[in-house]
Amino acid sequence: MGYFVGKEHGVGGTNPVNLSFNDFMRINAHTLGCKLNNAETSTIVEQFRSRNWEVTSDSNAANVFLLNTCSVTSNAERECRQIVRRVLRENPDAFIVVTGCYAQLRPEEIASIDGVDVVLGAKEKFNIFSNISDFIKNDTPKIFSSEIDEATDFHIAATADTSERTRAFLKVQDGCDYTCTYCTIPMARGVSRSTEINEILFEARRLSNDGFGEIVLSGVNVGDFGAKTGSSFFELVQALEFDEAVTARIRISSIEPNLLTDEIIELVASSKKFCPHFHIPLQSGSDNVLKLMQRRYNTSLYRERILKVKQVMPHCGIGVDVIVGFPGETEDDFLKSLEFLTELEISYLHVFTYSERPNTKAVTMKQPVPNDIRKKRNKQLRILSEKKLQAFYRSQIGTVATVLFEDDSKMTTTFRGGYTENYVRVVVPTKLVPLNVQTATIKLQEISDEGVVSDLIKITGVRETNTFLPILQ
Repeated sequence: MGYFVGKEHGVGGTNPVNLSFNDFMRINAHTLGCKLNNAETSTIVEQFRSRNWEVTSDSNAANVFLLNTCSVTSNAERECRQIVRRVLRENPDAFIVVTGCYAQLRPEEIASIDGVDVVLGAKEKFNIFSNISDFIKNDTPKIFSSEIDEATDFHIAATADTSERTRAFLKVQDGCDYTCTYCTIPMARGVSRSTEINEILFEARRLSNDGFGEIVLSGVNVGDFGAKTGSSFFELVQALEFDEAVTARIRISSIEPNLLTDEIIELVASSKKFCPHFHIPLQSGSDNVLKLMQRRYNTSLYRERILKVKQVMPHCGIGVDVIVGFPGETEDDFLKSLEFLTELEISYLHVFTYSERPNTKAVTMKQPVPNDIRKKRNKQLRILSEKKLQAFYRSQIGTVATVLFEDDSKMTTTFRGGYTENYVRVVVPTKLVPLNVQTATIKLQEISDEGVVSDLIKITGVRETNTFLPILQ
């Protein structure tokens, strides 16, 4: 099988491209991985919509199937191959476009999957109509991919979490300059980059005006926002805080502990707009393992950040990323990590089992941890996470909060669910909450399997669904 590899091939323009069946043009898109990928998929799909394509949720009805891939774990890559094969079994005439992190790292590997038509690298994924002159299947797949150091442009992106415009994920930063030994993101997304604060404000105003109740600031390393444009993430947070046209509440998706400054913490603590909730990656509670990972902090700094947050915001929800089974992680290292996490006043964990990634420093490290031990350690931390979450929920019983309800498709006959500002999953009896209610003041009462059952105090926000424009999934 041969490949075409190029940077500028095909015909651009704003008119619909030629199809073998011009009477309908439909695209279906699927995203693997993070919310940042979801936001970027929406931006790509919007290019089709602006050219009068119909966006369909049915891959069988689509002329074009777009897959935005992840490469954080080997499972994400395996899922990519499975999805492409499934789509082609059900819709053999579909034109298959694959982009995303996996596509940048190993484009030839994707092109070798039978039925893939086009592979787009990191720089090319937002220029699909400049690279593809038609969407007619061909025996020879085409690869449009540049070296990752050429991916220096920033493309703003946003996506909706639900069809009811509950929550929007707004991309404010891309790429990463860190050199963590386990991570492929710098190779897949390039250098850290962002845009001007005014552009982010414009998008945040638009999303607020469109009726979103919450905006989540997203990126690969959001705390690095503005580092190369003469601004800072704190200045962005400040600008959003004092912009009266940004009416949605705002949540920070994830921020590195070494970039979570006192001034950011204190602004969030005093804010009526920013949610008292941080997701702060740790990866290991062992300083030895943190050094092996080439992380930019130690456990002492991390502990100090958690203490600072809890000092000014005792009710703040705190999520933590942890990796188990990293090469060289001894039983003593793991027990130190377990003890460190047990002592911290955090709310929940996201636990990841280390997965060998090609071309990373970690893949050549000595003392790999056997898979059965990795799984055992993962289970131990997941048990701890559940204990932490239940303890956090118990600490919130009796408090008054604001809930942003999820879309109505997630409603049961008994409860409507949503999240408070500090990320407590709550449920309110359905009979108390009309379908068009978006936000309400509640009092948290008791823990159940669905979440914290709460009493309705006052309805504070109603969806004007008839004014919404079509949104991207």
